[in-house]
Amino acid sequence: MKRIILRGAPALVIALAVALPGLAQPKPKSSEETDALKAMFGAQTADARIAAAENVLTKFKDTDYKAVALYFEAASYREKGDYEHTVVFGERTLEADPKHFQAMLMLAAVIAQHTKEFDLDRAEKLAQVDKYAKTALELLKDAPKPNPSLTDDQWTAAKKDFAADAHVALGMGAMASKKYDVAQSEFKLALETADRTDPATIVRLGKAYSEDGKYDEAIAQFDKVMAMQDANVKVRQVAQAERVRTFQKKGPAKPADAAPPAATPAPPKPDAPKP
Repeated sequence: MKRIILRGAPALVIALAVALPGLAQPKPKSSEETDALKAMFGAQTADARIAAAENVLTKFKDTDYKAVALYFEAASYREKGDYEHTVVFGERTLEADPKHFQAMLMLAAVIAQHTKEFDLDRAEKLAQVDKYAKTALELLKDAPKPNPSLTDDQWTAAKKDFAADAHVALGMGAMASKKYDVAQSEFKLALETADRTDPATIVRLGKAYSEDGKYDEAIAQFDKVMAMQDANVKVRQVAQAERVRTFQKKGPAKPADAAPPAATPAPPKPDAPKP
């Protein structure tokens, strides 16, 4: 199996790899298509993957790898930070393969990230997030291995991480709706579900606590990420910035048992007049 992990794509992207002899995978219909697919899977940058995927889709219109190529384009556009093209190619992936749960997870995440409080179409966007994430969770229950060379343990671990991605997307959608208690539940569920802890999810949980006025709980989450030496530098920087912001929102600490002010001594009584 050729496993492809794209930055910016869902965790543990198990690619539906270029078919190799003996594997029950879609098969290229010619040596030229095989070469084009190998170029797509071997591309090292987002732009190179997009160009290689377009080459497959343009030259081999009847390819069995249409959904794979479209998904590669969507994931690569996500890596580039191109929201519009990510959505376009994510939706095209689902047209080619309505059960492509990885595309659903990607769409749920990016739409949630780009939904703002005053968007006129906020309700429509959040409905999409909810639909994509929950449908992906259902599909994951009985999802077959994308490649038979995966062990049962590897596929179980991958499905846990995919399920965690769904809960993160639902949490982000709840944040956009200012339903902070729901967001906290989804982020905690993501952390409990995942095979590998994602520090970014801990930061999101901290932000949900902070927005909900639970400052001590928020600070504890940010401290946890800042102590993770293997966490991405940018994630740790975000944790530090959110920690500072939370302390500012919390305000100065108030002494729990402040001593009452000392009583003002009574003025001395004047001496009684002598007879």
